[in-house]
Amino acid sequence: MTTSTRSDTNVNAAAVATFLIFAMNGLVFASWAARIPAVTEALSLTSGQMGTLLLCTAVGSLMALPSAGWVVGRIGTAGTVRLAGIVAGAAGAAIAFSLMAASVPGTAIALFFFGIGIGLWDVAQNIEGADVEHRLKRTIMPQFHAAFSGGAFVGALIGAGLSQLGVGLPEHLLVIAGLAVLLALTVPRYFLPHEASGVETLDDGAPAPKGPTAWRDGRTLLIGVVVLGATLTEGAGNDWIAKAAVDGLGTSEATGALLFALFVAAMTGMRFLGGKVIDRFGRVAVLRASMAAAALGLALFVFAGNVVLAGLGAALWGVGAALAFPMGMSAAADDPKHAAARVSVVSTIGYVAFLAGPPLLGYLGDQTGIHMALLAIGLPILVALLLAGVAKPLRAK
Repeated sequence: MTTSTRSDTNVNAAAVATFLIFAMNGLVFASWAARIPAVTEALSLTSGQMGTLLLCTAVGSLMALPSAGWVVGRIGTAGTVRLAGIVAGAAGAAIAFSLMAASVPGTAIALFFFGIGIGLWDVAQNIEGADVEHRLKRTIMPQFHAAFSGGAFVGALIGAGLSQLGVGLPEHLLVIAGLAVLLALTVPRYFLPHEASGVETLDDGAPAPKGPTAWRDGRTLLIGVVVLGATLTEGAGNDWIAKAAVDGLGTSEATGALLFALFVAAMTGMRFLGGKVIDRFGRVAVLRASMAAAALGLALFVFAGNVVLAGLGAALWGVGAALAFPMGMSAAADDPKHAAARVSVVSTIGYVAFLAGPPLLGYLGDQTGIHMALLAIGLPILVALLLAGVAKPLRAK
C-alpha cells in the first residue's frame, strides 16, 4: 500500500508539473505572437518580410524536432525541458535586445534559436504528458494543452494591456525570458523518471529496430497528417489573428490582441472540457466535429464585416482548433511500448505546419492581404476531417 500511495503521489505531482510546463510554454509563445504587429512596426516590415522572420523560428524548430526524441532518450524529459528553457530564455532576451537596436538580422538569428528551444520543449512536454496520461488511465492530454492555451491567453492579455499602456515589447520579453528560465529549471524535478534510451522489444521479446521505425508506421504517419492540418489551423490563428484584425477590419493593435485572446480563451475552455467530451463521444467523432467548427469559424472571421462577428468567428475557430493536437498525441501514444518514438514523429509532422505554415501565409498575404490569405488553410482542415478515422483507439492486446 505504501508503494502504491507513493506511486500515485509521484504521478499526481508529475501531472501538476507537466501542467505548469505546458502553461509556461504557452505564455512564452503568446508573449511573442500577440505583439507581432508591434514587431512589424518597429522593424518596418511588410507581411511577407514578417513571414520570413517567422520562418526563422520554424527553421530552428524543424531542425530541433527530429532529434528531440533522441535528446529525451539521453537526458530525459526533465533534462530536455531544462535545456530548452535555457535556450528559449536566452533567445527571448536576444530578441529583445535586437528589437531595441532595430536589427532585423539580429532578430532573425535570435528567432532561430528561439525556435530550437520551443521545439525541444514541446516534444519533451508531450512525451511526459502521454506518459502521465497512460499511468493515470484516463484522458488528460487535452487538459495539458488547455494549460498551454491558458498560458497563451494570459500572455495575450498581458500583451494587449502592455500595448495599451505603451510598454515596449523588448522590456516585456526580458521579463518573460527570465520567468521561463526559472520555471524550466525548477518544475521538471517532479517529472516521472525516464530511463535512458535502451533497446525496445517487440511482442516476441526480440530487439526492435531503432531510429526510423516509427517513421515507417502507416497509422502514425496518417495521424501526423491529421495533426498537420489541425496544427496549421491553430498556428495560423496564433500568428495572424491579431494582424488580420488590424489589416482587414481596421482595428487598433490592442483590439487585434484582444481578438487573439478571445481565440485562445475559446481554445482553452474547450481543452479543459475536452477529456470528458472525448470519453463520452469518442476520439474520431470529436475530431470530425472539431474540424467542422474550425472551418465555420474561419469563414466567419474572414468574411465578418465588424468586430463582433469577427470575435464570434475567432471563438468558434478556437473551439475547433482545441482538441485535434492533444487527440493526435494520445492516438500516437496508444501503444505504450512505442509511445515516445511515435509521439516524437507526430509532433514533428504537426509542427511543420504549426511553425512553417503561418510564415507561408505571410507571403500569400503580400498578394491578397493577410485577412483573405487565411482562407488557404481550409483545404488542410478538410483533409484532417476526412482522415479523422485513423485516430480510432487501438484495441488493448
